[in-house]
Amino acid sequence: VQLQASGGGLVQPGGSLRLSCVASGSIFSVNDMGWYRQAPGKQRELVAIITSTGIRNYADSVKGRFTISRDNVKRTAYLQMNSLKPEDTAVYHCNAVGRSYKGTPFNSWGQGTLVTVSS
Repeated sequence: VQLQASGGGLVQPGGSLRLSCVASGSIFSVNDMGWYRQAPGKQRELVAIITSTGIRNYADSVKGRFTISRDNVKRTAYLQMNSLKPEDTAVYHCNAVGRSYKGTPFNSWGQGTLVTVSS
């Protein structure tokens, strides 16, 4: 199972970006899809996660500013990021957990997309 993330870039404080993550491969079902981020010199942290039924959880630092969503048909997760702050600067990684057609579980990561918030 492969994950392809896109949508990162350079944005000014207060601006917005939308990240996308597409899952492909031998996928029977996708359960949780999530976004994590890792800033320079810091550990990777959870940003937001969404279950297959649409239940969402967010890190306190992004509540009210970021929105995670998904399209189960397209096997795609999105992260809408508004009111961006310099401290949101990080490499954003997507993650998906599910089951393949062979019945084996998977826990896959995308390659990461860089978000830089700076004036």
